[in-house]
Amino acid sequence: MKKVLVFGTFDIFHEGHRYFLRQAKKQGDFLRVVVARDETVFKVKRKKPLHNEKQRLVQVEKSGLSDEVILGNLKDKYAVVKKIAPEIICLGYDQEFFIENLEKKLQEFGLEKTKIIRLKSYKRDIFKSSLLAKEKLK
Repeated sequence: MKKVLVFGTFDIFHEGHRYFLRQAKKQGDFLRVVVARDETVFKVKRKKPLHNEKQRLVQVEKSGLSDEVILGNLKDKYAVVKKIAPEIICLGYDQEFFIENLEKKLQEFGLEKTKIIRLKSYKRDIFKSSLLAKEKLK
């Protein structure tokens, strides 16, 4: 079974997220989604997400596009990678956080065969959480 792993905030779950998850699912047999913790989102984006981590996790689960949805680890951001040992890690087109050392970390964990795939965007000028949040706040 080919395991695929993705990470994201998934605030204001939208069609761009659905497209991302559908693309990721096509890469393997089992798609596990890691939803960023509220504390992590604040550290990375310097603002709280509009929806809390449990709400965001439920929205991803409700989409039915993944086989498992879990919250990220607050102590070790790579814990899930070590534990799951995915064959493929899919990244969003604009994903920047936690990826700078990803290849190095995979080698450290003995996962040098794990492929990292950058997926395409879906109408990025429309379906982007930051843009949708601005519209929602108007």
